[in-house]
Amino acid sequence: MPNVVIVGAQWGDEGKGKIVDRFTEFADVVVRFQGGNNAGHTLVVDGEKTVLHLIPAGILHPGKSCVIGNGVVLDPAVAVMEIDRLKQKGFLKDDDQLVISLDAHVIMPWHKAVDVAREQAMGAGKIGTTGRGIGPTYEDKVARRGIRVRDLLDPDKLARRVKERLPAALEEIRRLGAESDLDADAIAAEYARLGQRLARYASDASLRLHQAIRAGKSILFEGAQGTMLDVDHGTYPFVTSSNTVAGNAATGSGVGPTQIDQVIGISKAYCTRVGGGPYPTELKDETGERLRKIGNEFGATTGRPRRTGWFDAVAMRYAARVNGLDGLAITKLDVLTGFPEIKVAVAYRCDGKTLDEMPGDPEVLERCEPVYESLPGWAEPLAAARAWNDLPLNARSYLKRLEQLSGVKVMAVSVGADRGETILLDNPFG
Repeated sequence: MPNVVIVGAQWGDEGKGKIVDRFTEFADVVVRFQGGNNAGHTLVVDGEKTVLHLIPAGILHPGKSCVIGNGVVLDPAVAVMEIDRLKQKGFLKDDDQLVISLDAHVIMPWHKAVDVAREQAMGAGKIGTTGRGIGPTYEDKVARRGIRVRDLLDPDKLARRVKERLPAALEEIRRLGAESDLDADAIAAEYARLGQRLARYASDASLRLHQAIRAGKSILFEGAQGTMLDVDHGTYPFVTSSNTVAGNAATGSGVGPTQIDQVIGISKAYCTRVGGGPYPTELKDETGERLRKIGNEFGATTGRPRRTGWFDAVAMRYAARVNGLDGLAITKLDVLTGFPEIKVAVAYRCDGKTLDEMPGDPEVLERCEPVYESLPGWAEPLAAARAWNDLPLNARSYLKRLEQLSGVKVMAVSVGADRGETILLDNPFG
C-alpha cells in the first residue's frame, strides 16, 4: 500500500488539514512529523468546525491510527486539552488510536517566556513568531539539552532536568529585560502530572510505524507550516524552526525514505503569508483586503490577519523542486469567484533582470517585483461542484495554467470549507 507525504507548498496556512482529512479515508495511519502548536489545522465536518494544533487531522476518522512523531515539539498542556476536547465531541473513543513518540521534545514554560522576551527585544526587526516556544525548544533539542516525552514519565529524572536547565533560561530572560517567576519545583510537579495524562499514548512511534508498513498498511505523513518557512530552504531568517519540506517526513517519524511513495503539495489558489519576511505578490490594496475578507484569512492559532496576494508560480516551481512534488491540491478556489481578472506571477523583475527562479538571498527577494500574467475570472459559485466538468470553463483554464507554470499536475481541488466540498481528480493512494 502506498505511503504519501502532504506538505504545504507556500508560506503555510494552505488548508492542509482539510486535504489530510480528505485523504485519510484511504490511509490507515496519519503521522504529524514536525512543528508544534504554532500551526492550526481547521476542519469542517457536517458544518461543525474543529481546530487541531498537534493531533493529526486524521483523528476525526474512526478506526484510523494517528501518530505525533519525534520531529514534533509537544506542548503537553495543549495535547491534553486537545485530547479532552476531542473526547467531548465523541472522537478518540479508543485511546489506542493515538500514539505520541517518546522521543518528541517538550515545550517547557521557559521556552515560551524566552520566545516572547526575544520578540519584544527585537522590536521592528522581530521574526513574527507565535510566542508558543517552538524555536527555543528546537534550539534546546539541537544543543542536546532538551526534555523529551519519555522524561515526563520519570518524575525524579524530570525534576533533575528542570533544575539543570531553568537557571540558564531565567538568566536569558532577565538579560532580555523581561521578568519571570518560574519555579523549578512547581514546573516539575505540573509536568509530571501532564506526563501521567499522556503516558497511555506514549510509545516507540518509529517501531509502530515500521510494524504498520510491514503489515501492508498505508501511511499519510502530515506536515505543518509551508515550504517557504523551512529553516533550510525557506526565506531565512523569516522562517519556522523546523524542516517543513517532504524530506523531513522520514527524519521526523523514524521511517526510512525508501518507504515514501508520493509527495503532494497543498497550495491555495492565491497566496497568503503570516509574519515578517519577503512576499513578492503581496497586495496591500482593496484587492488584497477583499481576498482576506472572502477567504477569512486570519490565523487559526493566533487570529492574526494574513498578508494576501496573487498566486506565485515562481515560488511554486521552487516548492516542486525542493519537495519533489508529484501532485498539487489546490484549496480555496471558490474565494476567487467574482474577480473579473485573476493574476499569476510567472517571473520576477529585480535590479533590471528577469528571474524565472526564486533567488536564494531573501534581501534580493525583498526587492523583486512580480511579472504578472492575467487570466479571465468567473462569476459562477463553485460550492456545488463535485467533478471537473462542474467547474466553470475559466476556473478549469486557471487550474490548467497553474499546472503548466508549476510543472505539477493538480490532483485535488477544494471549492469550500466542508469535508465534502473537494473534487478528487487523482487519488495518490490508488
